[in-house]
Amino acid sequence: MTGQWETLGEAGGIEAYVHRPASEVRGAVVVCSELYGVNAYVRATCAELAEAGYAALAPDYYWRGARRTGLGYSAEEREEGLVLMRALDRDELVADASAALAAARAEAGERGVAFLGLSMGGHIAMRAATELSFELAAVFYPGWLLNTGFPLVGSVPPLETSERIAAGGAFVLGFRGELDHIIPAEEWEQAEQRLTKAEVPHELVTYPGARHGFACADRPADHDPRAGADAWRKVYSALASHL
Repeated sequence: MTGQWETLGEAGGIEAYVHRPASEVRGAVVVCSELYGVNAYVRATCAELAEAGYAALAPDYYWRGARRTGLGYSAEEREEGLVLMRALDRDELVADASAALAAARAEAGERGVAFLGLSMGGHIAMRAATELSFELAAVFYPGWLLNTGFPLVGSVPPLETSERIAAGGAFVLGFRGELDHIIPAEEWEQAEQRLTKAEVPHELVTYPGARHGFACADRPADHDPRAGADAWRKVYSALASHL
């Protein structure tokens, strides 16, 4: 089956790109995109998850300002994405994540749900984990876990309330590259400490020599095939274990 855009909830509201497995459903994954929106890379990620047996839904978090945004990785398109990202609101993101979770639960049947976050989407997945209850948050180079500065973060970054992640029940699996210019090593260490203190089950991984965006083959300057392959192996292992 090919992916398609579908409305989540009321007509005129948030949409998601949905790709379903051809046979047995092993669970559902909410794919939260980079600042580039639901682009070709995100849609391909949904297709790969569906091929592995998971219903994949990629919400269009930009829908209030621009529908079905799918940008490439040029400098100009990054600036366009930054404008859209800066317009996002924390509470609206939580509402959209809640709608996506409800749709994912319906797709998953008796199986579990994961939020898979990519960069900006990693932040959204972690925010969702503080407000909603689901089985797994798998996040690639998530930003602003312990600092503010954008309306989408709000006044309290996600890991300031790590105990709420523990209450929600999500296992946290996180990936960062050693050379990530957005997530310094000290912040990743602090994230480890916060999750441990709150007794959130988790695994945080750093890949030597890898950059921000290392898992994306559409970003050749940043792509690290070895690190990306290892991270995805861990993701699929976690999906099998928690969903």
